[in-house]
Amino acid sequence: MGAAVAAVLLVTGCGAGTVRMEPPAVDGTTTEVCTAFVAALPDTLLDAERANVRPESDVMAAWGDPPIGVRCGIPRPAALTVDAPLQEVDGVPWLPVPADDPAMFVAVGHTAYVELTVPPSHGPPAAALTTLSALVEEHIPPLPEGRL
Repeated sequence: MGAAVAAVLLVTGCGAGTVRMEPPAVDGTTTEVCTAFVAALPDTLLDAERANVRPESDVMAAWGDPPIGVRCGIPRPAALTVDAPLQEVDGVPWLPVPADDPAMFVAVGHTAYVELTVPPSHGPPAAALTTLSALVEEHIPPLPEGRL
């Protein structure tokens, strides 16, 4: 988990509301799907305003300070095993990382994995998970039944 969280969010001095994030390496098909997903994300999430992301990327978004982050097209999480504890939100399975006190959630069961990082200072992530679940369902095709 450490590498995944460390790779995500760092508020930088590049200007007000700028967040440095590590973009995932994505292929052409994933880029198309993720670009549509990120373009549909709201301007406000958990009462935080959308921030600029550096480097600029069509597959990442951030809000607030400390930043809430979303990266689409990340690699399959190592913690995603047959017996991994998943939380289903509006039909989308989410992998909480770490399972006992999550600060990051990964949407699984679709053709692109979506990572959501919510710092504890923003409160419970339920509303963000609900918002993102609807957009995952709308923009990212599901994997065949039984595949995560």
